[in-house]
Amino acid sequence: MLLVAATLVALVVQARRDVMADARGRTLATAQTFANAPGTVAALKSAHPSAMLQPHAEAARKAAGVNAIIVYGLNGVTLTHSDPQQIGKHVIGPYAQAAAGKPFTSTFKGSLGLSVVSAVPVKAPDGSVVGIVSVPVTVETVQHRVNQQLPVLFGGAAAALVVAAGGSGLVSQRLRRQTHGLGPTEMTRMYEHHDAVLHAVREGVLIVGGDGRLLLANDEARRLLDLPADAERRHVTDLGLEDDLARMLASDRPATDEVYLAADRLLAVNKRLTAPHGGVGSVVTLRDTTELRALTGRADVARERLRLLYDAGMRIGTTLDVMRTAGELAEVAVPRFADITTVELLEPVLHGEESPGTAALSSELRRSAVVGPDADLLHPVGQLIRFVPSHPVAVAMAEDRPVLVGELSASDGWRAQHPERARRVLDQGIHSLLVVPLRARGVVLGVVEFWRAKGSPPFEEEDASFAEELAARAAVSIDNARRYTREHTMAVTLQHSLLPRGLPEQSALDVAYRYLPAQAGVGGDWFDVIPLSGTRVALVVGDVVGHGLHAAATMGRLRTAVHNFAGLDMPVDELLGRLDELVAQIDAEEADVAEDGQGMITGATCQYAVYDPTSGQLALATAGHPGPAVVRPDGTVDFPRLAVSPPLGLGAGLPVETAVLTVPEGSRLVLYTDGLIEDRTRDLDAGLAALRDALSGPERTPEATCVAVMDAMLSDRPRDDIALLVARTRRLGPAQVAEWDVPQDPAAVGPVRTACARRLTEWGLEEVVFTAELILSELITNAVRYGAEPIGVRLLRTVPSSGPAAGTLIFEVSDGSSTSPRLRRAKATDEGGRGLFLVARFAERWGTRYTPTGKVIWAEQSLHHGAAPETEGLDEILLGEWDDTEL
Repeated sequence: MLLVAATLVALVVQARRDVMADARGRTLATAQTFANAPGTVAALKSAHPSAMLQPHAEAARKAAGVNAIIVYGLNGVTLTHSDPQQIGKHVIGPYAQAAAGKPFTSTFKGSLGLSVVSAVPVKAPDGSVVGIVSVPVTVETVQHRVNQQLPVLFGGAAAALVVAAGGSGLVSQRLRRQTHGLGPTEMTRMYEHHDAVLHAVREGVLIVGGDGRLLLANDEARRLLDLPADAERRHVTDLGLEDDLARMLASDRPATDEVYLAADRLLAVNKRLTAPHGGVGSVVTLRDTTELRALTGRADVARERLRLLYDAGMRIGTTLDVMRTAGELAEVAVPRFADITTVELLEPVLHGEESPGTAALSSELRRSAVVGPDADLLHPVGQLIRFVPSHPVAVAMAEDRPVLVGELSASDGWRAQHPERARRVLDQGIHSLLVVPLRARGVVLGVVEFWRAKGSPPFEEEDASFAEELAARAAVSIDNARRYTREHTMAVTLQHSLLPRGLPEQSALDVAYRYLPAQAGVGGDWFDVIPLSGTRVALVVGDVVGHGLHAAATMGRLRTAVHNFAGLDMPVDELLGRLDELVAQIDAEEADVAEDGQGMITGATCQYAVYDPTSGQLALATAGHPGPAVVRPDGTVDFPRLAVSPPLGLGAGLPVETAVLTVPEGSRLVLYTDGLIEDRTRDLDAGLAALRDALSGPERTPEATCVAVMDAMLSDRPRDDIALLVARTRRLGPAQVAEWDVPQDPAAVGPVRTACARRLTEWGLEEVVFTAELILSELITNAVRYGAEPIGVRLLRTVPSSGPAAGTLIFEVSDGSSTSPRLRRAKATDEGGRGLFLVARFAERWGTRYTPTGKVIWAEQSLHHGAAPETEGLDEILLGEWDDTEL
């Protein structure tokens, strides 16, 4: 009973307290209902709002049990009222809060007693306030209704107490289950957050039912899709969307970041089906990617240009050739940056010289590269172009800055260069030009011109910045090629001055040669044909490791040394031994002068061969060099197996082995450097096999052999020097050689001299018999008196291939002594010592060479033009050797 009484008292007290709450709630609810009723906004915006709203207001007032429903305009004019006489009057009230868009409720005491009034703003679809609805009610009216309900409350209190006791538990349990354990506070906060997130996010959100009707759209979705105000509950195909977007929204398929067009926007659409987590339908999110796509486009352009700069660094400057480097620049830019690219360089730059820097010469450029589909409209490669001062190229060169011509048709300076050519260029659709100077180390080398044709946008300032970067990278490579060209020219000049300028006259071999410097730089390959005594000929082929001036200079030193050693008639093994010592000495000198104590190692190889046409023997030795090839008269090719000594400078005093071959007459001796047979595309064995194939076949002249070998073996860009020497052997026949053995007896000199004179007469050389007898007498007498047995005399007559009348007469006297005579001027009191003086006076050359059994003293007398040696005045010469007083 106490519980029931307390409950009843509490209900009564609560009922009285709820009167005010009921009054507030009733007025607020009525005001909100009427403010949000369909047609209220339209009525407020109509020409006669009172006529449209007054009937509805009275009907609503009676239904709601309030004293009045009053509608005000924002200007304070009454539009509806329970008292029609108040309509149209201007009132002043505390409605500023409602006019600002917020509903409010207040209590006041009026003529009817304590009353409650609520005011609610009327909002248009765009959220603006267009009017105010005010609903007043007296507390007495509400209290009367509550008093009528008190008996019922008392009667039902008991029942309610019982029902509430059991039902509250059931209801609470069900509510907890329906709200997943969330209390009222959490539920309120969740809905507040839901509403805030739904309308505040920058992504559009749509909820579409299973029947394709729009159930919900947040503010961002309305903005992105430009949805009408009554979009909810309408089918998505009726919202004025693009067809493909509407079909996707109405379908039952999901979507991930699919791009659709909505008016002028690109939208990224994501769609997920709500089943099985909810009812049939889908949730769609929209994201505006228009700006992102523009940024992405600019980023793609920047990325592509970075990639182009990277490719330029890899592709420009692959060679040290100025023209090729200019062509690589043009090839890189087309078509990724320009439709046509041309490169013009100053004339001195093409020759490896410094840029002149004068204004007169800077306007004369030579077209060095043209790349593009319509390049035939422009000046061809190799043409020297003199630009007028107003031409963009001349301006760029003079002011050292890029010149951008967005519209060629409006450029008078460009058209003035060649009006007819300019007209053809414009007719072809070429419309924009960008000229950028090529500058390296502060010096302008030329310009690069970028052209764009129809289908490509005109050049902009951003393009000029990129073109400058591209031109700067290319200019460095062009300048490197220019400097290399200068050094290469110097090295080639030096090398050519050190190499043989022609072949010496000799009768033992028919010789042809080829020399080709490497594309990468001048090397140290060399060759030589050196005539020796006794009609013998030395063939030399060598290779200094490395390229450049150092290699060329070292080659010159070694070639000079070989000439000097060969002039001493050294055996082939001894000559290479001396050359090895020279290279070691050069390395030691380089190490002494080097700042770090480590000089450049000279490293060289050499092959030295001596051919004797009287016997057909070939004596040769090699120091680290590839062996020769011997092509026999029948066309077969042989690579003799030789003992190979270490390269020059590394022999450390080791002896060099000599190989002696006998080759038939008409054989071809082929000497070469390793650049001929070694290449990056083939190994040594493959190179030798290719050389064998090139040499095989029918009989060919040495010149034809050189042509065949170079055609078969030469690569497009040889990385090493190539020296090739082909010599076809000849033999001296028996009719060209005469030999006699001489006893070591002074009386034997006369018969041998007579026999020699007889042989000369048989050869038709009567005019040289006198001097020949004089030379032979002196040489034989010297051998008999000072030499040792065996003593022999050999007379040789050579006839070079230039003609039968030309030739040389050679006298050779051999003996078993190794003592070499020397030329000296005899004193007045000396009885002898004048023989060699006479030999040197009447012979063209003379000398001594050593043999394994002794020595040979030889002398040569030229038979050119059939002229006999001058013998007049011989008596004066002989008498001049003695003083008149002493006589």
